Amino acid sequence: MAKGRRNFGEEASPEDKKPLSRESIRRAISIFRFVKPYRWLYALGFLFLILSTTTTLSFGLLIGQITSVIQGKSEFTLNQVTLFFVGVLVAQAIFSFFRIYFFSQVSERAMADVRRSTYSKIVTLPIPFFEQRRVGELTSRISADVSQLQDVLTLTLAELFRQIATLLIGTGIILYVSWKLTLFMLATFPVIIIAAMVFGRFIRTLSKKAQDQLAEANVVVEETLQSINVVKAFTNERYEIGRYGSALARVVGTALRAARFRGAFVSFVIFALFGGIVGVVWYGGTLVQAGEMPFADLLTFIVYTTFIGGSVAGMGDLYAQLQKTIGASERILEILGEQSEVDADSEQATVLVPVKGNVVFENVRFSYPSRPDVEVLKGVSLRVDSGRKIALVGQSGAGKSTIVQLLMRYYHIAGGEITVDGRRLSDFDITHLRQNIAVVPQEVMLFGGTIAENIQYGRPGATEAEIHEAARKANAYGFIQSFPEGFQTVVGERGVKLSGGQRQRIAIARAILKDPAILILDEATSSLDAESEKLVQEALDELMQNRTTLIIAHRLATIRKVDTIYVLREGQVAEQGTHDELAHREDGLYANLVKLQFETGVMYNE
Repeated sequence: MAKGRRNFGEEASPEDKKPLSRESIRRAISIFRFVKPYRWLYALGFLFLILSTTTTLSFGLLIGQITSVIQGKSEFTLNQVTLFFVGVLVAQAIFSFFRIYFFSQVSERAMADVRRSTYSKIVTLPIPFFEQRRVGELTSRISADVSQLQDVLTLTLAELFRQIATLLIGTGIILYVSWKLTLFMLATFPVIIIAAMVFGRFIRTLSKKAQDQLAEANVVVEETLQSINVVKAFTNERYEIGRYGSALARVVGTALRAARFRGAFVSFVIFALFGGIVGVVWYGGTLVQAGEMPFADLLTFIVYTTFIGGSVAGMGDLYAQLQKTIGASERILEILGEQSEVDADSEQATVLVPVKGNVVFENVRFSYPSRPDVEVLKGVSLRVDSGRKIALVGQSGAGKSTIVQLLMRYYHIAGGEITVDGRRLSDFDITHLRQNIAVVPQEVMLFGGTIAENIQYGRPGATEAEIHEAARKANAYGFIQSFPEGFQTVVGERGVKLSGGQRQRIAIARAILKDPAILILDEATSSLDAESEKLVQEALDELMQNRTTLIIAHRLATIRKVDTIYVLREGQVAEQGTHDELAHREDGLYANLVKLQFETGVMYNE
């Protein structure tokens, strides 16, 4: 796990508890670069926000004017003032509609861009990044965190401006109406502001914790659905329901605790505000009785006091909302700041040299980033010429899969050198390198679309005729055509509707369509029945023709015809040679493996 990264569900760190700072606000504002392409729409939305706020603030003056008319102290008639009031209401409704419409335009488009950029960044990051994070965490970043930003663009910023404008303009108006009454009313504000700061800190901390715990609950769902066959096989439905229920219980507990703080804060604010209004009415009444201010002005003052009180009461929630938004934006910016290994946006400008497939490992040393103290490869040297076949043999943990992953450049080596066609692996454009390598794994991963789409994944844009030809070469055409929908058959989540042998042949067809120079086979027949294995092996023989092939071997009978076998033990090449050379080496490691598989019935004659 990467240093400094807090797991979901843990207590909020001191960094999470710190108040809004200039630096945190600056980082949060940087996410607004996604709004820049829509700045004119945003400006229009803000214009209508100003207009709607202005019309709202005019209500107090209009109410005071109506009161003056009723008392016979105005030059206007009641019908004139009422008609003007109705006009203001109509304008307010129109302004509010366009404010919401333009802000929604900006937020929907900008957040789609944020999601697209975040997803694009995630899929172009190197493998070590995914080893440090869970899938549920990353999906939560794209869904929950971006939704949090969207709320800010459509609601929070508009409300923040409205509250501040109401506070400043309303205070200016009531100062003009009666400075004595204003000073009396403002005397209650320091208490409310201090309470907002104290309660806001607790509310922010608990809201952040609840958000993280919800992400943790989403991880449970993600893992359960991804491994639903395992859940069913072990009859652990009740266990998974309990695990998800426990995660939700933690979310509910934290959310309710935050709700108690919010409730206490709102209750306090309501008590303080209405207590203040009662005080204002009392003191204002004495001023009216003394003839120091008209009754209409008192009514206007009370309306604006209510507006100001409402804006102050809303500041606590807005503060907590902004804190959550800063947390969400920082997590998204953390991902966007990662270094991609692939530039998915750039077009290939240079003419790339075709790959022939001469692969050389020379004294390669390697440790996984998550276990830097454990050396997995300890000076491995091997060679496979273009069009030749080698096999990697050894017990689990010997380093077979690591060699393949290094060839794919999933990781950087710690020492030695890997070359392809005499060029260092690090000198290759990583996309060009991987375009020339195809992998047929032991456990095939298919996408949930159609058979045609899964085969076409080997070369997006391939024609229907090319897809059918690849299926024929992979011995898959027959069973595909036996389905009522043929190549348009939906394979289901992870290919669940197909048998193991059928999935393997789809994977081989995908590799054939890719037409790679280098082929990697992770013993694609080890878990198949005899009939499926024969069909898959025939397809593999077709696929391996004239291609550099590295085979990770579990069943030794399938590698008798390779050019060289490399036997690995504890991260080193212990033996190398042909099957016949190694099988007859007295007390050799490979010979002992052959003998062991023969005795257990795994080894058989072809």
